[in-house]
Amino acid sequence: MFRRIGDWFRNFMIGRYGTDRLNTYLLGIGVVLMLIGAFFGRSHVWASWCSLLSYVPLVWCIFRMYSRNIEARRRENAAVATFFNRLRDREHRYYRCPRCRQPVRVPRGRGRINIRCPKCGERFIKTT
Repeated sequence: MFRRIGDWFRNFMIGRYGTDRLNTYLLGIGVVLMLIGAFFGRSHVWASWCSLLSYVPLVWCIFRMYSRNIEARRRENAAVATFFNRLRDREHRYYRCPRCRQPVRVPRGRGRINIRCPKCGERFIKTT
């Protein structure tokens, strides 16, 4: 019986996105908000709002998991991965080119430097 249920679920998930790191973060945020709402209960008004707000990341997680638009979900996950990688990068600063908006990575601690955009060739001065 359980084998048939497993086979049915595997067939159901064919062509769907599944889970990734962003879904894990969303699930964690939803559970934390739900626990805050349950722990503080009815003593605080904001705790009931946390309980209500906890459904937003949980529903978004389920939507992403069952989505068939795989490319859009990959772009979302890549954007989150890029954001967290930039937070961890202590050796470089990131700037945007004023002309073409291309992100440019430069080393930290060099003072005022002249940066040349690799895409359009625009030069601009920033402090690292």
